[in-house]
Amino acid sequence: MPMTMPRAAKSEPSTNPQQVLSSVFGYRAFRGEQERIIAGVIAGESCCVLMPTGSGKSLCYQIPALCRPGTGIIVSPLIALMEDQVVALKELGIRAEAIHSALDYPRMRGALEALKAGRLDMVYVAPERLVGADFLAILDAIELSMFAIDEAHCISQWGHDFRPEYRQLALVRTRYPHVPCIAVTATADAPTRKDIVEKLALPTLYSAGFDRPNIRYEIAIKDNPRRQLRRFLDSRQPDESGIVYCLSRRKVDETARWLCDQGFEALPYHAGLDKEVRARNQERFLKDEGTIMVATIAFGMGVNKPDVRFVAHLDLPKNIEAYYQETGRAGRDGLPAVAWMVYGVQDLALQRSMIESAETPEDQKQIKRHKLNAFLGFCETSSCRRQVLLRYFDDSCAPCGNCDTCLTPARTIDGTIPAQKILSCIYRTKEMFGSGYIIDVLLGKDNERIRKFGHNRLSTYGIGGEHSAKEWQSLIRQLVARNLIFVDMDNHGRLVITEEGRQFIRTKASIDLRLDPQATGEAAAAAARTPRPEPTQILTSEPDKALFAALKALRLSIAKQQNVPPYVVFHDKTLIDMAVKRPTTLDALAMVQGVGESKLQKYGQAFLDIVKQSDQT
Repeated sequence: MPMTMPRAAKSEPSTNPQQVLSSVFGYRAFRGEQERIIAGVIAGESCCVLMPTGSGKSLCYQIPALCRPGTGIIVSPLIALMEDQVVALKELGIRAEAIHSALDYPRMRGALEALKAGRLDMVYVAPERLVGADFLAILDAIELSMFAIDEAHCISQWGHDFRPEYRQLALVRTRYPHVPCIAVTATADAPTRKDIVEKLALPTLYSAGFDRPNIRYEIAIKDNPRRQLRRFLDSRQPDESGIVYCLSRRKVDETARWLCDQGFEALPYHAGLDKEVRARNQERFLKDEGTIMVATIAFGMGVNKPDVRFVAHLDLPKNIEAYYQETGRAGRDGLPAVAWMVYGVQDLALQRSMIESAETPEDQKQIKRHKLNAFLGFCETSSCRRQVLLRYFDDSCAPCGNCDTCLTPARTIDGTIPAQKILSCIYRTKEMFGSGYIIDVLLGKDNERIRKFGHNRLSTYGIGGEHSAKEWQSLIRQLVARNLIFVDMDNHGRLVITEEGRQFIRTKASIDLRLDPQATGEAAAAAARTPRPEPTQILTSEPDKALFAALKALRLSIAKQQNVPPYVVFHDKTLIDMAVKRPTTLDALAMVQGVGESKLQKYGQAFLDIVKQSDQT
């Protein structure tokens, strides 16, 4: 990436955030708490900001950095995230650089010289570099407009992505007490929020909520996952970009190859790949349309691609925060997107096994167990998923009508008797068998293995005829999720009754369980009745859709010429607004959301020409 061309220092910065929002970023109005947060930081206040992905967190520190004299220092955990932000800021005419270990010497020297000379509006830096003696010496000698700490949940041991180097950032609060500091995150439960505020001594906490109403949440039980994934992808538009998450590197490679064999543009990404391969695949994902990235969780935090239309999980994430953050990479532009996941009893067992086998202190294991159990409750709920998700973060909403449990409600039953039958069957078969065998016994299957062990003579043999095999599998999975049953992964997945399960039997407790629509055969019909919303649904006429396609083609051409991702030129949302408003002058184009002065000058006439051509046909 070329260095920013030297320009005069901003000796008289604009102190009008509304003017900066409009002229630089191309937006006419602030959203939610943005205006209040920005005004506070410009006035010198420090704060913690909790705001959902895609709701404009970055503006909360980028605008104050432009309005206050000096250089804004933004702490970011990943090089890819820094680079992505800097590319986008330079397109807006903002003097920004990233300083990190991957820079070659000429660019590093140029960036540091520009920083020392006060020629930069913003500098992105990793936490460990920020607190280094050499870098602090530079900061001591220049005027600082503010500090921003992105992905601030990394500072907390309660957070799902704790990073020890973030703890050192408390230094900037004591070393530069008069420089405002803003810590921002989209993912923090109550203990994590408390930790961020205390560690950084932040006097104010702003919470804009966690809801991402544009994301549809869909969760299904594993039943031939590849076939399920293919069916899901077939329901999407062919030029959509998306992410498919897998737990292991091997599964990433195999799934990516399989998707390519199925005719999709799919790329693998995990820490086991060569660094150059990872960088090349990430660049293709950012710059090409219709590309699917198959990845471990090593991929994502550093990607600011706004037009990811779906995130699919083929394996269970480790907790709600991880799920929320990973699914939050979809629909950052605010347009409709889908978070789709399949999981099964083996996923639950594997996650619990990973917690217990990890060489971590017991208190950390207890935190992880609590978080996993909360996530399983979200997966197994029969009520609105969005309500359960938001409740975990101390937020709330009405039933959303945009998740699978709202659109296809599961039937709940008094599960006391079925649970007793399952536990009794496990006990009478001496806790030596997996779920498939237990279900065969409950259904009274006549096979050689059951006869060999004499289990056809048990009192539990054939007592489960009221449910199908899929329904019994769902009920067993729910008992595993509630920790009444443990799956022993070291012994071929045998089912073992936990102490909670034995207590359930002794006390003759009651329990409500759900019958999954998938298990009862209702899911497919419901899906056909409730098609997934598309980003371009606002374009109701064929001419508008044709214009949108032409605008996308121009954007892609410009992006390739400049070697930047298409969304850096304009977001889909901006092109949709263009297609609806059909501006014919530069003044009219300036009123389209996302069109600031810099982009208006660089690209305005080319896009106006496309609109005029469309009006003439």
